[in-house]
Amino acid sequence: MAKIAYILLSHKNPDAVIRQAETLTAAGDCMSIHFDARAKPEHYQRIRRALDGNPGVTFARRRIKCGWGEWSLVQASLNALEAAVDAFPRATHFYMLSGDCVPIKSAAYAHAFLDDNDADFIESFDFFESDWIKTGIKAERLTYRHFFNERRQKRLFYASLNLQRRLGLERAVPADIDVQIGSQWWCLRRRTVEWILDFTRQRRDVMRFFRTTWIPDETFFQTLVRHLVPQEEIETRTLTFLMFTDYGVPVTFYNDHYDLLLNQDFLFARKISPEAHQLKERLGALYNDDTVRFTLSNEGANLFRFLTGRGRVGRRFAPRFWENDSTIGRHRELMIVIAKKWHVAKRFVGVARWFLNAPMLEYVFNEADAGLPDLGGIERTLEKRTRHRRALVRMLFDYHESDRLVLCMDPANIDLLHDFCGDRSTTRLLEIKCQFSDDYLIGHARRVGLAGDDTSPDTMKRLLPTIRGDIVFESDRIRDAGFENHEVIRETDSPADNAVPIARFLDIPVEKAQEIAEFDHLFAD
Repeated sequence: MAKIAYILLSHKNPDAVIRQAETLTAAGDCMSIHFDARAKPEHYQRIRRALDGNPGVTFARRRIKCGWGEWSLVQASLNALEAAVDAFPRATHFYMLSGDCVPIKSAAYAHAFLDDNDADFIESFDFFESDWIKTGIKAERLTYRHFFNERRQKRLFYASLNLQRRLGLERAVPADIDVQIGSQWWCLRRRTVEWILDFTRQRRDVMRFFRTTWIPDETFFQTLVRHLVPQEEIETRTLTFLMFTDYGVPVTFYNDHYDLLLNQDFLFARKISPEAHQLKERLGALYNDDTVRFTLSNEGANLFRFLTGRGRVGRRFAPRFWENDSTIGRHRELMIVIAKKWHVAKRFVGVARWFLNAPMLEYVFNEADAGLPDLGGIERTLEKRTRHRRALVRMLFDYHESDRLVLCMDPANIDLLHDFCGDRSTTRLLEIKCQFSDDYLIGHARRVGLAGDDTSPDTMKRLLPTIRGDIVFESDRIRDAGFENHEVIRETDSPADNAVPIARFLDIPVEKAQEIAEFDHLFAD
């Protein structure tokens, strides 16, 4: 059975460290602690007095002063790992933690999970090919030597970097090493940790290289695991649930996130608000409760992006360079059916085919498999279609040899609507406003990944008003844009009322439009 040795790096809040160690070792696991040498000596002594009698706790033999982005964090991890390997010969796994991490599963669940998955869990993506680094320097982290801390010694950091650039002092990565990058929160098997410690003693050249790289805790273990362990034995993921805002700041969890956290497919989570005392107490008790059964919905990341993205409505004020002087064609007519319920729009288009002699396509900017013809590759991915939206539509007009074309579109695609309505062609819009029951919204949340089959009723209850409000918000944006030739039909209106805007949109007699409006089950789910 799995036995976990937790590797804890901490620099503050000794009482929290003590509670964390007591909670995790009470279930039979163990912990090796490195407490930053920069911290107050009395804080370290308090921890030692409280935990020295705990057989499940050991301490790094040598404490060092740690700094964000420095090699010192890796060295502190290695010191704690060495102490853990020696003190806990029965430990099967070594799990990196910080003081901000809390368990979101029971010890029994964690042990069973690791027993069932014989692998090392660590993010490891190719340093040069991946887009893991979002901001700041990238290749320079490795190719130049870093002796100063960018946060504490910014002027010296960049002066040293620029001097090396001017003098051409670039260095090569060790020839047999493919540098990887990923989260510093990993869980490794004992054999892997022993291989890493042996490697650090044998390969002094690699150790010298990493000691002067920038932010090596995101590259050192990630690179060595990929170098030493067969690929099929590596799970390129972390078992610690963490998210970042689009500003690169870690998302903080609070008391009301308890159910959400339990539903995620992870063993731990970070960061927990210092004020979330109730959450910490509940999760601490959970770790030692082997009667709890967990259901996984794993909607956390999608739900966060959805909720935080609602207030960030973008506008594109200028065309992309490939769209300069690009137009669908002044003599052409693009007709867009807008509906949140895609099946309703598709049903409408299917009926309209009987009355309008024009090619009709469905959600070409929303569905990967939209039945598009071969257009030379531009049609292959949603990203390409959206990026080259006018070119795609122009090619569809040419392919079908028609001056009229009908498309379906989700109301969330406001930027596409602005583009097409700003073109020199004629663009007509028909917005279909439907009713949304709670059951439909629950199904929608599951389809788009905002919720899972096992999302708790309380979470769903809080989510539904937000989804409903977001649908209204998307419709309001379309109305407020003031697009010309914008028609609206409503599920709550009579067929006679809906026939008039349908007739204007399709440019057909009202009598024929009435037949479309009266179609059985047009709005049915």
